[in-house]
Amino acid sequence: MTYADRISIQVSLSGYSFRIQTGDSTEYSGWLSPDRIFTTKEFQSRHGDVEISLFTPKCTLVPSHFFSVPHSRELLADVSELEDGDSVDHVEIPWCDAVLVYSLSVGESMSRMISGTVLRDDGSRARVLPEMYFLLRDASLLQDYNRIVASYADGRLYLAVFQGKTLLLANSFSAADFSTAEYFLFMVLKKLQLNPEQSQVYFRTPLEPEWEMSLYRYFKGVEQI
Repeated sequence: MTYADRISIQVSLSGYSFRIQTGDSTEYSGWLSPDRIFTTKEFQSRHGDVEISLFTPKCTLVPSHFFSVPHSRELLADVSELEDGDSVDHVEIPWCDAVLVYSLSVGESMSRMISGTVLRDDGSRARVLPEMYFLLRDASLLQDYNRIVASYADGRLYLAVFQGKTLLLANSFSAADFSTAEYFLFMVLKKLQLNPEQSQVYFRTPLEPEWEMSLYRYFKGVEQI
């Protein structure tokens, strides 16, 4: 079976989730454990487009005019603790006039397995990119003036915030539970002087019902994308 659709897969150390978009309809899987990879029927079919993101805190955004490939590792090592065996790569973020430098060494085995299994219609494999890339992309596509896009997985909050076309923040925070993740979210908005009551927050990861209800107490709206 082949879907005329897009499948977007998020991979973390503890598991994975995916969503399938066909026309105006979207199907969400919720979080699944790693042992289900080989029995997920959607992974055994080809798709019109495939996106794979890996949750890695080892990434940094560098202005394009400061970036050079030979210094990629040095630039990332300035903000992240790298192991000797960590590979370093980069991807351009033209809408931010920046380059995202990253390492996928955290959880790389599972993401490679998925990228080799879930193929596009033409048999090509999707490039695995860090979750931060997709946060920045999705935030840039929103029509809101305050554009707040977040993901939460493996005890870490990933956050991108734009105001208009201006990127205000792209970072991740260690948060053992969702209450702590909310604390960092509100701390960032306070420092950036953004009012949650006048803003909508978008999450790329599945939200537990109690998490969603908690966010609704403060934000104008909450949406999973």
